[in-house]
Amino acid sequence: MIKMQYPVQISKLIDSFMKLPGIGEKTAARMAFFIFDLPEKDVTDFANNLLAVKKNLHYCTICGNITEDKVCEICLDKTRDQSKIMVVAQPKEIISFERSREYHGYYHVLHGLLSPLEGTGPEDINIVSLVKRLRNDQVKEVIIGTDATPEGEATASYLSRLIKPVGVKVTRLAHGLAVGSDIEYADDLTLMRALEGRTEL
Repeated sequence: MIKMQYPVQISKLIDSFMKLPGIGEKTAARMAFFIFDLPEKDVTDFANNLLAVKKNLHYCTICGNITEDKVCEICLDKTRDQSKIMVVAQPKEIISFERSREYHGYYHVLHGLLSPLEGTGPEDINIVSLVKRLRNDQVKEVIIGTDATPEGEATASYLSRLIKPVGVKVTRLAHGLAVGSDIEYADDLTLMRALEGRTEL
């Protein structure tokens, strides 16, 4: 019996979709055939949007957030509380805190978390530039806003030990965020309570 195979271009598209997080072969195949059935204009727009993200966006030179310019809008906003820096793992988590409208300080994006099992050490995430930012005497508190996961806790502990000798207060988001939960999916009320109840490390 001859095994039916996908056309080469469909196979390549499936392989591309499988590079996305959480996408297995069956889901990738379904997406590939969905793309095939879309009008050409929609596919062209989709492709152009993918290219535009890579060509037109980059990381803020100060905090590591995603921006079209050298420095992001948040870092340029002089009305924000310059005494606080919230440390998050990924840029998407900034959106969650900004949506809650409860936090008015600045941010710093690590672009990852410490994970010895995966071989991710301090040199693999955006820590050096954070330490440089703390040389500014206006920074009085660093809020660790990483997820309540083993990696998030390990990162929070490491940052606390690193920052405390500088003389800056280090706090951690508190109750409201369940152990193992992702900040990205937390609702506004949960984030507000986590911010209000943060504790010093």
